[in-house]
Amino acid sequence: MNARILTEPQLSAALDDERKAGRRIVFANGCFDVLHVGHVRYLQGAKDAGDVLVVGVNGDASVRELKGEGRPVMPAGERAELIAAIRAVDYVIIFNERSPARLLGVLKPDFQAKGTDYTSDSVPEAEIVKSYGGRVIIVGDPKDHSTTEMLKRMKDEG
Repeated sequence: MNARILTEPQLSAALDDERKAGRRIVFANGCFDVLHVGHVRYLQGAKDAGDVLVVGVNGDASVRELKGEGRPVMPAGERAELIAAIRAVDYVIIFNERSPARLLGVLKPDFQAKGTDYTSDSVPEAEIVKSYGGRVIIVGDPKDHSTTEMLKRMKDEG
């Protein structure tokens, strides 16, 4: 497995070291089922907000719950490996809950980065992030790219 894909205890320890070195931690998350340019722009925007980028990848059961039957297209381990290969990404963790709320409460990143399909008022985990002194930021390009739409187009044209 990729050395940047960590378990929760490994990631907690790594982030402790990063904080001791004075680095600001940014957390981004998503399903990343079929990687597209919107994902890359979102992650680059997240990285630009701090020093260390942690990406939470939804586990298979939570993707199925969020996106429906037939998803994910790729298993979590492969999606995490693709995300870990992106230059902007420092650490990856697979989480199995529908929401990263619990993980945010454990990791306490300085910033939670969400895509432009959110506003700072509509981020579901915003209260958790604010409760420990973190900030929610909106990053990436306009939501012109969608895995669901890509899959639909592929099915219609295939």
